[in-house]
Amino acid sequence: MPIAHLAHAELEVADLEASRDFFTRILGLSVSDEDDQHVYLRAWQDWDHHTLLLTQAETSALGHVAWRVSGPEDLREFEAELRRARIATEWLAGGTELGQGDSLRFTTPAGLPFELFWETERYVEHDPAMQSLLPSHPQRYTGGGAHPRRFDHVNFLVDDPAREQRFLSDELGIRHNYYMVGKEQERLASWLSKTNLSHEIAVMRNGAQSGPLLHHVGYYLDSADQVIRAATILADAGVQIEWGPGTHGTSGAIFLYCFEPSGHRVEVWTGGFLLFSPDWEAIRWDPEVSSLGLEMWGSMMPESFLRAGTPISAGSAAAQHA
Repeated sequence: MPIAHLAHAELEVADLEASRDFFTRILGLSVSDEDDQHVYLRAWQDWDHHTLLLTQAETSALGHVAWRVSGPEDLREFEAELRRARIATEWLAGGTELGQGDSLRFTTPAGLPFELFWETERYVEHDPAMQSLLPSHPQRYTGGGAHPRRFDHVNFLVDDPAREQRFLSDELGIRHNYYMVGKEQERLASWLSKTNLSHEIAVMRNGAQSGPLLHHVGYYLDSADQVIRAATILADAGVQIEWGPGTHGTSGAIFLYCFEPSGHRVEVWTGGFLLFSPDWEAIRWDPEVSSLGLEMWGSMMPESFLRAGTPISAGSAAAQHA
């Protein structure tokens, strides 16, 4: 019953209009559907109906993160496995969220709201002006805004990264790729992936020990010069840049972090190693070299980086079952 890949994230936003403007005009995502309360978004080579859902809310928070499973029978098997692990689950009927079928929602031990689904709607571009001549492009490349190629990963702050990593690996089958430990050998962060990407999800130690927070959602750009271009676009639009451009030694990726108008942290990055080994063993980063793991080029990590995040939605399955 394997998970196939990370699919999308739902961000509850306090200012839907401003967040929509950021993610479309400045970041360069496309709208696949919307109504008064929701905006469904995707990058130009994302194949699914959406990889990001913005939902109007009184306060900004994470709604859920979704993973696609490998087959229709996997959902019932995951339900049984999660119940054996004493994890509460709930079903959402297909169509509750546009572009997908029935889904199974649950809360991880750290309090992260997850969703599993199988049936999905492949994106089809109906606007002739946006249809690509290239069959491998679901829509035309326009270069508007930062214009990332695809949705890449999510990152969380949790109180106990080691415990959460074990759940993600042992119960959900997500491969542990690399991790950092502190001076007292405590786990500081773990990066995991189901695909060959360096990571699709990361869990980092919450410096405030205040429970789970969404740290950021990440989108992939094609090259380093596009990250620099994105920095110029963000700065010229008055967007708050938190950190970067810089390079993570852990993944080898060039990064840039900013905050969208409703307060969610967003990363655009490029590069990063790929993994193909079926017997991979997680790489350990010790305290002596961990600063290079976070930033090879020497810029100082802002204090907000390991403390600031957006909370879990009070209406999510995670909050309800906490």
